[in-house]
Amino acid sequence: MDKRKIILEVDGLTKRFGGLEAMKKVSFNVKEGEILSIIGPNGAGKSTLFKLITSFLKPTEGSVKYLGESLVKYPPHKVAQMGVVRTFQETTIFREMSVLENVVVGHQVRSTANIFGVFWNSPKARADSARFKESAEQILKHLGLSNIKDELAKNLPHGHLRALSMAVAMAVGPKILLLDEPFAGLNSDETAKAVEMVRAVRDQGVTIMLVEHDMRAVMKISERIIVINFGQKIADGTPKEIQTNPDVIDAYLGKEEED
Repeated sequence: MDKRKIILEVDGLTKRFGGLEAMKKVSFNVKEGEILSIIGPNGAGKSTLFKLITSFLKPTEGSVKYLGESLVKYPPHKVAQMGVVRTFQETTIFREMSVLENVVVGHQVRSTANIFGVFWNSPKARADSARFKESAEQILKHLGLSNIKDELAKNLPHGHLRALSMAVAMAVGPKILLLDEPFAGLNSDETAKAVEMVRAVRDQGVTIMLVEHDMRAVMKISERIIVINFGQKIADGTPKEIQTNPDVIDAYLGKEEED
């Protein structure tokens, strides 16, 4: 029996845009240290679900609770400070900065100095800067990126840009990390490295949720999979259970044509 505590509770989550119901009473829990994948056809509502969890969108109905506290009343930056951090499909980095500088900037949400202290380079600001640089070095080391820390982001290949996006998210200090298509556009070797990187992040005590279309990677990395179709949850189970679920096969995975 799995005795890990539940750290995220999604209950009856519904989102309407005018007459369109993009999310329909979706409920599930996430356990500490879990790797949970959200899959479904294009337009199923997966990215909407991530936006609702991280308060980039507010639900029409339902609730999202992290360690028993509602997240829907907070703005996105506060949700991130609480430990629920999301990456994006678009690689949101500063291309003219080095890899290390990007990760240092990612720490700013944890700054103890106010804006005036940063401007005047106060003792608090200097202490933050030293602490953030040391932390950034450690993050890059854990993710196996130390060898490219001085490279400009604009010179990185796609796989390293994806890895840098994850490193920047780690700088925020997540307890739950929501990865939006972390394997998109990667070749098989890059995907294998990215899978190991996600596992390494989980092994540091970070719970992982991910939206992904690469089914081979999803089946390899996931402890549990939730399937969304037309804004509704149609399945929730282990990779083996999902692969043999008739509703999932009909809606998403497909089945071989009979001769």
